[in-house]
Amino acid sequence: MTAISSLVPARFLTLTAHLVIVITIFWSRDSNVLACLPLQYTQEQYQARDTELIVALSVTLGLFVVELAGFLSGVSMFNSSQSLLSLAAHCSASVCLSFFVFQQWECWTYWYMFGFCSALPAATEIVIFIAVFGLKKKAL
Repeated sequence: MTAISSLVPARFLTLTAHLVIVITIFWSRDSNVLACLPLQYTQEQYQARDTELIVALSVTLGLFVVELAGFLSGVSMFNSSQSLLSLAAHCSASVCLSFFVFQQWECWTYWYMFGFCSALPAATEIVIFIAVFGLKKKAL
């Protein structure tokens, strides 16, 4: 298997790993919400942080839909630049989000992981969509 053809399954696996960890955070977000709060907090503060984390995770899932649509439709499946960027971003996101869950990092750290590991690959995926469908460029 050549290096370029091995990017496709590696990209799929890291996308799936990142997706599974985001879904796991949805289920166990209580400990991360509590890590964002001071020792003495009100119910309103808890609700605000919980809503913030729910919004961040929901937007992340929306960006997964964009990326998986491009990948599974074949638009960017064999684009080596997009595959390498996506592979690096989602692999690092999987590692960082594992620490986010197990070490109960504060909520604001999720936004950095979101920007670099979810929004960046989804933005380049959208650019590829525009290039292929709007400008009629070749997918590779």
